[in-house]
Amino acid sequence: MTVRQLSLPELAKGLVELGVPGVGLWREPVAAHGLAATARLVRDAGLRVTTLCRGGFFTAEEPAERAAALDDNRAALDEAAELGTDTLVLVSGGLPPGSRDLFGARERIADALAELLPHAAERGVRLAIEPLHPMYAADRCVVSSLDQALALAGRFPAERVGVVVDTYHLWWDDRVADGIARAGAEGRIHSFQLADWTTPLPEGVLNGRGQIGDGAVDFRWFDREVRAAGYTGPVEVELFNEGLWARDGLEVLAETVARYRAHAL
Repeated sequence: MTVRQLSLPELAKGLVELGVPGVGLWREPVAAHGLAATARLVRDAGLRVTTLCRGGFFTAEEPAERAAALDDNRAALDEAAELGTDTLVLVSGGLPPGSRDLFGARERIADALAELLPHAAERGVRLAIEPLHPMYAADRCVVSSLDQALALAGRFPAERVGVVVDTYHLWWDDRVADGIARAGAEGRIHSFQLADWTTPLPEGVLNGRGQIGDGAVDFRWFDREVRAAGYTGPVEVELFNEGLWARDGLEVLAETVARYRAHAL
């Protein structure tokens, strides 16, 4: 999504030329290119699909909506397995219209995870709960902190349900160091993602993630904490940014790699 202006073949070629060994994919461009064609493309390029994004949206109260969400997540697990990734990232869902019951919404997430677990295990895919910044709690994700994500994940085996550490969503939390250490000790860090927090936020904060080095996030601190917790997996950069999308995608790709080396390593 950082360079959504690129086609998947353009993206794969650009990554190979830059020496980047993997790519986190989103379901929409995969569907547009074709699931089998995408799996073949990344395989032929020698790339690893690090994660598939996204599943989730488990908080609906209406039975029909809930059943549809579960069916969609089963499909996402099938897609992840076809692409060869072991991790499906979950954006858990916000409050249903008219509801103020955060605790009830979180319990419905736990219920959904329990229902999906057998299918996930069958496909060899882990469920990775991504806490989102509290500003998204009402409409996108009632899981707002690493503590909350770990409380949900902790009800299930670590090899099946874990968490995403995303700097954009967690940089503000004074408990995040303890959460990272706990997640590492439990073997629950299933993905590590980078994006910067810049101010003022643009209109429509969903697309306000800053390029690495442009904002307030201490990426070296996060990298040090995550690695000290035992994480040795891939590091993804996930930027939703209208300004970046308006630029040449290959230029943005190269800039992102350079920024990662300059600010995170």
